[in-house]
Amino acid sequence: MDIGHNLKLVRKLTGLSQRELAKRAGVTNSTISMIEKNSVSPSVSSLKKVLAGIPMSLVEFFSIEEAQTAEPKVVYRQQELLDIGPGPLEFKLIGRDYPNRAMSMMWETYPPGADTGEEMLQHQGEEAALVIAGKLELTVGGEVFIISTGDSYYFNSELLHRFRNPFDEPCQLVSATTPANF
Repeated sequence: MDIGHNLKLVRKLTGLSQRELAKRAGVTNSTISMIEKNSVSPSVSSLKKVLAGIPMSLVEFFSIEEAQTAEPKVVYRQQELLDIGPGPLEFKLIGRDYPNRAMSMMWETYPPGADTGEEMLQHQGEEAALVIAGKLELTVGGEVFIISTGDSYYFNSELLHRFRNPFDEPCQLVSATTPANF
């Protein structure tokens, strides 16, 4: 997916200038310009912040080129999962077509050295996950945790948080967040 092209398309369809979108999102004009030119690959938190200025969810953004089905599916094959992770992070959304989802469930992969960005995440709801392979550094409310295969977490998403893989092997986990903001 061409994140820059899609951001420019969505911005123009909503009648926003780069300056107006930057103002709404609380970022600089050059940030919007660099993303649209694919000069930078935004972190998940940065892209969410920019899309909040439209407003648009990550799922809507990454579904622009995807055909939506009329009937909700029950089974989603691995190749049908919607990849919503910009950059090296891989977030595959489970149940993207399910109407009025109450939660977002994802299969996440953090390659060595990957993280969700310097800016801490914070939003309404709750998050939970089970690590199925590797290790991950989780920061919640200023406390740092190292979680490994078989470990899990559950916390209030209104606490400042961040995910990072400073280890030599990829980390995979299955997560759920409420409300369904992806």
